[in-house]
Amino acid sequence: MDELTVGLAGYVYAVAEQVGVPPEGTEYEVSDTATAYLGLAEGAGRDLMLLWSELHGWSIAVETDPSEPPVVLARLGVSLVPPPRAVARFVADVLAGRRGDDRPASDDGRRALTASLRPYVRDRD
Repeated sequence: MDELTVGLAGYVYAVAEQVGVPPEGTEYEVSDTATAYLGLAEGAGRDLMLLWSELHGWSIAVETDPSEPPVVLARLGVSLVPPPRAVARFVADVLAGRRGDDRPASDDGRRALTASLRPYVRDRD
């Protein structure tokens, strides 16, 4: 696995731990765009998800029909790789009815993203 994928995996698991999502409730992928998904508890009768992309950073969205794009409720408009605790605070705030920041996260390119994820690389035995 390349460094970006390994770093993203470690970061997603660190965020999932802070948010209280088990590893089996997470997905990530690095293709033309790096993305991640964490399944959140049901909110207001709808399934919620925590999404991340290298283009937009973190957002909370309502799961819709698989043929439709998710409905974004709030964005965490800071860096693409905020500390996992900051993501957990964002989730708690949104679930409590406080809005996120609708500005997109800054995008400094793949090389900078890989460097930002480097602290989350875990040894793989």
